[in-house]
Amino acid sequence: MRRITFREAIREAILEEMYRDPNVIILGEDISPGGLFGVTEGLAHRFGEERVIDTPIAETLIIGGAVGAALNGLRPIAEIMFSDFIFVGMDGICNVAAKMRFASGGKVGAPITIRTASGRSGAGLHHSQNLEGCFQNVPGLKLVMPSTPRDAKGLLKSSIRDDDPVIFFEDKSSYPIEGEVPEEEYTIPLGKADIKRSGKDVTLIALGGMVRRAIAAADSLLKDGIDCEVIDLRTILPLDQTTILDSVRKTNRVVIVHEAPKTGGVGGEIAALIAEQAFSELRAPIIRVGAPFMPVPRPPYEQMYVPDEAKIISAVKKVIGR
Repeated sequence: MRRITFREAIREAILEEMYRDPNVIILGEDISPGGLFGVTEGLAHRFGEERVIDTPIAETLIIGGAVGAALNGLRPIAEIMFSDFIFVGMDGICNVAAKMRFASGGKVGAPITIRTASGRSGAGLHHSQNLEGCFQNVPGLKLVMPSTPRDAKGLLKSSIRDDDPVIFFEDKSSYPIEGEVPEEEYTIPLGKADIKRSGKDVTLIALGGMVRRAIAAADSLLKDGIDCEVIDLRTILPLDQTTILDSVRKTNRVVIVHEAPKTGGVGGEIAALIAEQAFSELRAPIIRVGAPFMPVPRPPYEQMYVPDEAKIISAVKKVIGR
């Protein structure tokens, strides 16, 4: 094991997969110099412009080019600089790539990995959104959102090797975070959540950068005698229903945390799952913690907009009945 940053872990995953498979290419805006967040630094020097392709500022072109490359035998990684810009390429993602397997009767897939930076950035309403909830109603897609360097590397390698389209959301606040990452080859399967902290009183289900805040809240709550189990979903589609329901049946109380607005967010789907399959196990209503239903403001208001430890602690104490 060694300690590297979330950013370095993603770069390693891309580097290793490009060495492993000559059909892996990467395309996006300004990726040759390293990209806005420094993730692709050094790749152009190693693999050249035929495999590290700078594109115009045109997300429709990036997604369309990735679809075309995939249908011609390549495994493209398409970088969308900010997840906010992904709407420009929605037709190619939702009406073409996601439907390819179904439309061809299972004969043709679209092995595309769409990497995109997600979440708070201090840059306001057009560069700070969490849009994973917009895609959970699109059959054919896989949605991934890691929280640690180890998970980021293992999940990205699995995404690149997958034969169908994956949207890989990279939480911006996680880029400088360090963590232990194995030196040997490894992958993490898509669709498998991870219990980051075991507990018996409340299940805390979190996504992306909110996982760290959920763990911090759980550590603080332990001083008050409240023992929280923290589940890192890691993958939104497919959703690890077994891990979620097993935990709920153990703790009988649930708080779901994500940075996106609570309205229409992933938390609503998880709450519905629990209500349908484990309602009789609950001792209190499910509580969701998310952002308000409004555009992301600039600092200092962004700090009030994004869920923090205090809001998570308040929700847990409410569900416990304190």
